[in-house]
Amino acid sequence: KPAGVPLSEIEILELELDELEAVRLSDYEGKSQIETGEIMNVSRGTVQRLLSSGRKKILDSLLNSKAIKLKIHIQIIKMKNRKWR
Repeated sequence: KPAGVPLSEIEILELELDELEAVRLSDYEGKSQIETGEIMNVSRGTVQRLLSSGRKKILDSLLNSKAIKLKIHIQIIKMKNRKWR
């Protein structure tokens, strides 16, 4: 979020966690799209889509003074016959 601007006055972009991870692995860690796909267990085509949408959101936020909100999906997995201590 831009400093000095109330959050209620700026547009908020939602960045998916998988978009952030793809950008982190490819751009920050220097991994190839193939390596990124292997690490994330997705196809190279999916990595390309995630990079494109993630980079666009990040740049839009920086260039147009918008906030970024991480969108996190939580999955609850039911386990049969699982005993918790």
